[in-house]
Amino acid sequence: MTTVNDDTPELQPAIISYVKDAANLCSLAGLACTVLSIYFSISGLYAAAMIGMIWAVAFDWADGLIARRMKGRTANDKTFGMQLDSLIDVVNYGVAPAILLLSYGSYDLIFLPGAFLIVAASAIRLSYFNTYGLADGSKYTGLALDNNNMALVFIFLFESFFSMEVFSVVLYVSALVLAALNVSQIQTPKLSSNSANVYRLAFYTLAITGIYTWKLL
Repeated sequence: MTTVNDDTPELQPAIISYVKDAANLCSLAGLACTVLSIYFSISGLYAAAMIGMIWAVAFDWADGLIARRMKGRTANDKTFGMQLDSLIDVVNYGVAPAILLLSYGSYDLIFLPGAFLIVAASAIRLSYFNTYGLADGSKYTGLALDNNNMALVFIFLFESFFSMEVFSVVLYVSALVLAALNVSQIQTPKLSSNSANVYRLAFYTLAITGIYTWKLL
């Protein structure tokens, strides 16, 4: 008499199959914006880099909104999406600002420790979040990383008021303050969970895009 083996392992889907997920596609769109931002930072086209950085935030918020509205996602789909989003966040909010700082500082070695601390803080911040999640189910411990980009694109609006040497110091200090806040014990609300904040980000993204596009022209 034959019996059914309930211990048959579940077949693993192909890696590339997860690209069909709309939320993951949105995450990858944000990563594409960051790659462009990095390219423009290296090229010295900082206005274009700012546009890429703010759109990375917009797509990061959008992927969560899409994921919460999708039906039929399995537990593995959700886990994969969370891991992908987390890894991309390190690039969006750690690597991109670090390269911006290095480029604006003309790759002087004095900017290298700052670049490391920015990337390290983002990796530590995300590892902590992935371990403990939201405090009280509603607040982040440490400043959420998307604030890094939102703050830096605003600070960069004042670049023309300073000499390059002075603004490089402003940028360095700002980046280090943000990194310190990322790994601090302060608690901040999850902004993307509030629909009003989603509209505010949309307005901010369009305004920043318009201002920096005008600067490019």
